Amino acid sequence: QVQLVESGGGLVQPGGSLRLSCAASGLTFSMYVMRWFRRAPGKEREFVAGITSAGGTTNYADSVKGRFTISRDNAKNTVYLQMNSLKPEDTAMYYCNTWRSGHLDYWGQGTQVTVSS
Repeated sequence: QVQLVESGGGLVQPGGSLRLSCAASGLTFSMYVMRWFRRAPGKEREFVAGITSAGGTTNYADSVKGRFTISRDNAKNTVYLQMNSLKPEDTAMYYCNTWRSGHLDYWGQGTQVTVSS
């Protein structure tokens, strides 16, 4: 079965950095668009970043543009989210997600990111 396992979350001070990873198994990873979403307490889930199957195109929410970078390694079936200049408002549970036209999308269990001094 398909599994997405996120890691790399934690507690970081404002201005700090974290790198999230999402390891995928049970699917042809290189065929899927990969995306990161987040859900903050009391808020709806929101899109953070996405990357096309070959990694040639990325897009970002305005709130993270210039601070976050999404990348992928298809040989390792892994997508990453490098988060720099973190702000308290980035505090959320972060989830990776797959998308491919005509196929089910899948979600990981999430990794918590807390930005606080």
